[in-house]
Amino acid sequence: MSRLSSPQSSRVKTKDMLIGALLRVPAQAIQRRIIKELNAAGFEELSVPHMAVLQFPGPDGVRPGMLAERAGMSRQAMNQLLRSLEALGYLVRSDVPDAGRARIIRLSKRGRAAYSKMKNILHDIEREWSAELGPKRFAKLKDILCCVWESRLTR
Repeated sequence: MSRLSSPQSSRVKTKDMLIGALLRVPAQAIQRRIIKELNAAGFEELSVPHMAVLQFPGPDGVRPGMLAERAGMSRQAMNQLLRSLEALGYLVRSDVPDAGRARIIRLSKRGRAAYSKMKNILHDIEREWSAELGPKRFAKLKDILCCVWESRLTR
């Protein structure tokens, strides 16, 4: 059960790992799997950095600045990802009526299809995790993560 991601981390026993790594490693594995399966499903242009835009709750109807804040990145870096996804046909940016220079993101038809596939992949992952951990332990894990999500710990 002690799967570690690098030779350097092999010096630390899983039970001694800190919370940051215990949350980060599974999250990164999930992102890599999502991209791998999206690529296999015909969305081959998508890569892990695009997850900063596509992550829950998604970019549809959101301003670029809010997406940057959610992802913990600069507006410039987010705009580079948005330009990439726009050029690939996954989203469009448009002006917000009566809001000056404000822009809003909308998923294109292809973007909605990729986002829908991504949700299906996540449901598959949840079923697999539940089978691996057992339904009660998986439900407890989700319950604890929901408590963390709703707490001041994530602000």
